[in-house]
Amino acid sequence: MKTATRIPLARPVLGEPEAEAARRAILSGWVTQGPEVEAFEREFAAAVGAPHACAVSSCTAALHVALLGCGVQPADEVVTVSHSFIATANAIRYCGATPVFVDVDLDTFNMNVSLLEAAITPRTKAILAVHQLGMPCDLEAIVDVARRHALPVVEDAACAIGSEIRWQGAWQAIGRPHGDIACFSFHPRKLLSTGDGGMLTTRDTGLDGRFRLLRQHGMSISDAVRHTASQVTFEQYDTVGFNYRMTDIQAAIGREQVKRLPTLVARRRELANRYQSAFRTCPGIQVPREPEWARSNWQSYVIRVAGGRQRAVMQALLDEGISTRRGVMNAHRESAYPPGTWRAAGSLARSEEAQDTAIVLPLFHDLRTAEQDRVIDATITAVCGRA
Repeated sequence: MKTATRIPLARPVLGEPEAEAARRAILSGWVTQGPEVEAFEREFAAAVGAPHACAVSSCTAALHVALLGCGVQPADEVVTVSHSFIATANAIRYCGATPVFVDVDLDTFNMNVSLLEAAITPRTKAILAVHQLGMPCDLEAIVDVARRHALPVVEDAACAIGSEIRWQGAWQAIGRPHGDIACFSFHPRKLLSTGDGGMLTTRDTGLDGRFRLLRQHGMSISDAVRHTASQVTFEQYDTVGFNYRMTDIQAAIGREQVKRLPTLVARRRELANRYQSAFRTCPGIQVPREPEWARSNWQSYVIRVAGGRQRAVMQALLDEGISTRRGVMNAHRESAYPPGTWRAAGSLARSEEAQDTAIVLPLFHDLRTAEQDRVIDATITAVCGRA
């Protein structure tokens, strides 16, 4: 391997403001779900234009309580894509329901909406739409189908904080939401990171209340209410809930991360444009396509190469000290999803092709020009045989 410094796939932007915020929460004496979480929810909601935001321990937790909020139960079906991180399908199975997979479009890695209606049956309870890798899916078309069938739409926006969609003629942030609920992740590979964590946004006050109940064991009275009450109060547990709370330490960090969002998105779009320009000259590289109605946050930049070349190209880049990852997985190919645990509305050939031909390249806020040039040159050499 070359002696040059290894270029990582991703790196979170965490600095002194986040360290000081964590210190503030630690020294406050209230380190679990409390005033910092409340402030983070309020500030996150304002950033995406949502009436309500509810913080939880992960995006997987967010997806789970979102589907429960939509009434998903055993024997129900939820329409989604297999071509997503396995948490998408797992959240459906947590509810005892069956995921119904729809194939994707290779240019965006998002659901092919022309196949959506054929996946809906009398057992369908919800549609779980994924904004894959930060690229907005065709929400307007998905919501149109959903409304015709009186189905709620949950957006898996794990990767999409800072992405935008043109909605009814105006640019709007992903997360308002445009369906019924949007779910976000704060994992270290995402633009905003709290170490881990998640957020649900909704316009529905009743749903927001349901999320808050489920995230804290189904407890009828929150800690904040109990601690500020002037009279002794006893909580009740009328429903089975979960320990899906976010800590105040995480939320304090998240508040600083939200302040960085415009700068983070602008930088990633700049880096993605450099990749797009460089790779268009190499016929062996297929670059992602940003629809005219979408603005990606470019959480990840993913190219496609000819079938059978994926591993060889990735190894060539690793030999040059450049970290990569294969394309997004497909749940239906994993041992955790044997036949009978899912069904598909037709072929998933494009989902499988996407996984087998896609390569995730390094992209992070402080990726230097010289480092990106190394990635570009090494990729073109590996794929096209020239720098």
